[in-house]
Amino acid sequence: MDKAKSPLPPLPAVRAFEAAARLGSFSRAAEELAMTQAAVSYQIKLLEDRAGQPLFRRLPRGVVPTAAGKALQLQVGEALDMVRRGWAEVRGGGQELVISAIASFAAFILGPRLGLFQVAHPGITTRVEVNHRYVDLEAGEASVAIRVGHGSWPGLAADLLFRSSYTPLLTPALMEAHGPITQPEDLLRVPLVDAGDPAWEMWFRAAGVDYVPQADLHSLGTQVLEVQAALAGHGACLLTPAYASGMIASGALVQPFDQVTEDDISVWLVYPEARRADPAVAAFRNWLLAEVADFDST
Repeated sequence: MDKAKSPLPPLPAVRAFEAAARLGSFSRAAEELAMTQAAVSYQIKLLEDRAGQPLFRRLPRGVVPTAAGKALQLQVGEALDMVRRGWAEVRGGGQELVISAIASFAAFILGPRLGLFQVAHPGITTRVEVNHRYVDLEAGEASVAIRVGHGSWPGLAADLLFRSSYTPLLTPALMEAHGPITQPEDLLRVPLVDAGDPAWEMWFRAAGVDYVPQADLHSLGTQVLEVQAALAGHGACLLTPAYASGMIASGALVQPFDQVTEDDISVWLVYPEARRADPAVAAFRNWLLAEVADFDST
């Protein structure tokens, strides 16, 4: 058969193209594929000759797919994912789902519930990586991620889980010791965890109470540690209601007021557009959206 008329491009050239498009660099693609940069350049030039048009814009630092390159990247990415899944099935291995999550979501949502997903999907191996930096999902650093933001990340699909919001919580013993606590201003008599956090001022202001954040105090910096301090009786903490539901239901913490202050950001499940149909990603997405459907984030 005349190679020039072959309906399929050479697989080595396709692999080189996909890696370079995903990583934005011929040299990084060469490292990933255990090839020389010259070999990657040759394979991509071969593919461009077959396509009859450039697939990359060569920049001083890296490469960017052209319009034709972006269209091909999407299709090639999906095709290679299908090959990987098919090969895993042939080898008898299960699928792996790597979940990059912020600490609070991992502790309060995934920790108590992920076992239910594993029981429902025994063929999917899950691994949670607690990470506050934005991992490169398109480069395969994780399968999905839990992110806080406004829901717009180029190249990624984003499903809203719940709004970021805060309400005070404290132990029944602390509430009794400093009670009665019937009005928001009564909380001013209670020690506050991370009292210098501007979120306290936001909550009190929304409740109609003047509050000046206290300066020069230690900050725990994460809701995971703040709630541990509250559980130990050191003070009232601010916590997202979706994270607190289990502790409120068990009686470990009390939510004295319905007043909830919303932030201007939300919590999202994000994943590459090209992996939307991936069985492991789709299964986790459907399960997680069902889990959070009843959360009261108003």
